[in-house]
Amino acid sequence: MDPLKCPYSMQNKHLEHPEDCILTGDLSVLDWMYESESKISIKIDGAPAIVWGTNPQNGQFFVCTKAAFNKKKIRLCYNQDDIFTHFGHQPKVSQILIYCLDFLPKTEGVYQGDWIGFGSGADTFRPNTITYKFAQPIRQDIIIAPHTYYTGDYLPEMQAHPMEGELISTKHCKFVRPAVDICPYRDDIEDVCKFAKQMSTLCEFVNKKQAEKITQVLNRYIREGESIDYVAEYDIASECECDVNLIRLWNLVQSIKMDLTCFIVTDSSISCEIDGKESDHEGYVMSNKFGTYKIVNRQQFSCANFNLAKNW
Repeated sequence: MDPLKCPYSMQNKHLEHPEDCILTGDLSVLDWMYESESKISIKIDGAPAIVWGTNPQNGQFFVCTKAAFNKKKIRLCYNQDDIFTHFGHQPKVSQILIYCLDFLPKTEGVYQGDWIGFGSGADTFRPNTITYKFAQPIRQDIIIAPHTYYTGDYLPEMQAHPMEGELISTKHCKFVRPAVDICPYRDDIEDVCKFAKQMSTLCEFVNKKQAEKITQVLNRYIREGESIDYVAEYDIASECECDVNLIRLWNLVQSIKMDLTCFIVTDSSISCEIDGKESDHEGYVMSNKFGTYKIVNRQQFSCANFNLAKNW
């Protein structure tokens, strides 16, 4: 198997929080929590997302944002003229893509990563909400945190694979993928997940449209820094016209997700700060046969991400 590929593939779509998926009755996320054969990576808070590689349809190297996967408005950039045509209205993005076009290694496959910054001797970067400080100054021209490898013959329909191995940095491009591992023996998590399954028998689940409304309300509480406690559970259920047991289950699954972080060991060579205060990484992405979801401390990172001004 290619060392850069993970055996678990997913559709090219936005990663979900596991607790949000429980709202529609998807109990497989509970099995996902304690599956021993899981792959995990650190979620870097970079921006914008960079997609690059060789277009399998014409054999040409391109750079782009996530717009690379558009089905209607194709915005692949094979040269600087393409960048100005498609992204000229976004000067900062255009500048980043020009540097990527010049300095990314010409890979045969298609990859996605998060932009961290221009190197050239700096050691501290704030691409989005989190400020990253490296142990040594970065001498390369560009810094990118790759996280996904794509397979398929048509970009909009490619399958995404969380990466395992390393892309090799070059004289001009620094690839960053902090080491991370998760203990496969998570019996305590399994026990709580079994309790959550029992609790789910008391819940009245909702359809996708109703779940989106509930998620919007939950995100409002998170954005405003409000605790989703016993009283808030009733208030949210009342506002969303749903079963309060469903909100309680959501809260339980969120707490189980946070317990997962106790089993995660990360590389400490990169320090993180939010608004001048020490923080954890944005989160993690874990994949196994039950799916691929993100593990994010929504009370810490998501709240800050909602409210802090962006840097690009």
